Amino acid sequence: MTRPTQEQAEAAVRTLLEWAGDDPAREGLLDTPKRVAKSYRELFAGYEQDPRAYLERTFEEVAGYDQLVVLSDIRVVSFCEHHMLPVIGVAHVGYLPTDKVVGISKLARVVHGFARRLQIQEKLTAEIAQAIEDVLAPQGVGVVIEAEHSCMTLRGVNTPGSRLTTSSLRGVIRDDPRTRAEFLRLTRRGAQP
Repeated sequence: MTRPTQEQAEAAVRTLLEWAGDDPAREGLLDTPKRVAKSYRELFAGYEQDPRAYLERTFEEVAGYDQLVVLSDIRVVSFCEHHMLPVIGVAHVGYLPTDKVVGISKLARVVHGFARRLQIQEKLTAEIAQAIEDVLAPQGVGVVIEAEHSCMTLRGVNTPGSRLTTSSLRGVIRDDPRTRAEFLRLTRRGAQP
């Protein structure tokens, strides 16, 4: 697939402005096509990255650490692939290492890399878990995402405040009841270990 040019993207925005009933030549909208194209490049930057690459640099000197690693409340900003409206929420990501760990910022980068694409939340949750499972080969992986979908809160059924929660639990985080319970407890907002 060939990516359209900046000029073509700006022309598409002008068309949408006209379709909405406004005049793209009026003062307040003159630079809007350029601004929208620039913001879309940033918002959809996930198409230009391989989120799995963030996980390749690992650390094996962990002093025998063999417990869960959980990073909670990672801000998620994505876009619904059905309506191209924002999906905003948080992700909680954890894994039980086998023999190596990854820098914690890398977990957030993986979330952002997959989120910055047109998505459905279920797929986003599974992609993050699969990447961690494939690259780190941990004993288990858990991903929980809680998000508000603008396609439901701003239009359509119009239910402000409703949130969708999805999870992908793998390995011992799914299969061992105690590990699963510990992971889910640690992902609660403000949870204390």
